[in-house]
Amino acid sequence: MPNYYIYILTNRHKNVLYVGFTNNLLVRLMQHEEEAATPTSKTFTGRYKCCYLVYYEICHDPGQGISREKEIKSWRRSKKDALVQNFNPEWRFLNDELLGRS
Repeated sequence: MPNYYIYILTNRHKNVLYVGFTNNLLVRLMQHEEEAATPTSKTFTGRYKCCYLVYYEICHDPGQGISREKEIKSWRRSKKDALVQNFNPEWRFLNDELLGRS
């Protein structure tokens, strides 16, 4: 059974959030990092340099995952902040841990 991921990225200053959904979190993180490193990027994550993973959850049904992504996207910033805070109290950037970098 494949895994799907709902995830939240932020920028270096943690003042912008991006909510996404993917079936391959590692590949998607690398894509976001490339977008953020491209000065002429036209994507949201590229323009705002959102490539730092601070939250993710796993689901097994893509329909439920997409619904959850839409639910989180509709929340106010304070509710998204609380979700991240409960999962990752220090708001550590989780990219290196997941990508196997030290």
